[in-house]
Amino acid sequence: MQGKNLSQPDELRAFDKGKLGTSSPLGGVVFGRATLQPGWKWSTSLKALMKTKSCEAPHLQYHVSGRIAVLMDDGNRAEFGPGRNFH
Repeated sequence: MQGKNLSQPDELRAFDKGKLGTSSPLGGVVFGRATLQPGWKWSTSLKALMKTKSCEAPHLQYHVSGRIAVLMDDGNRAEFGPGRNFH
């Protein structure tokens, strides 16, 4: 049995209007907690740091609070909020 406290991340990355705390892998999976401020956009907060057109990382997310709109490269759009999962 393994466990992690996401309130005490192994790594913390701060960026414009947000931060991401991540755990070391558990069973091959890295868990993270993102805190994004109103107005956060991947295109303005992370694109220059990542040097890619869009986020290329696979995600499985659970939203605790707030809402986030997602625009995929293929034009698909969705908005997510508390309790709604997506991948």
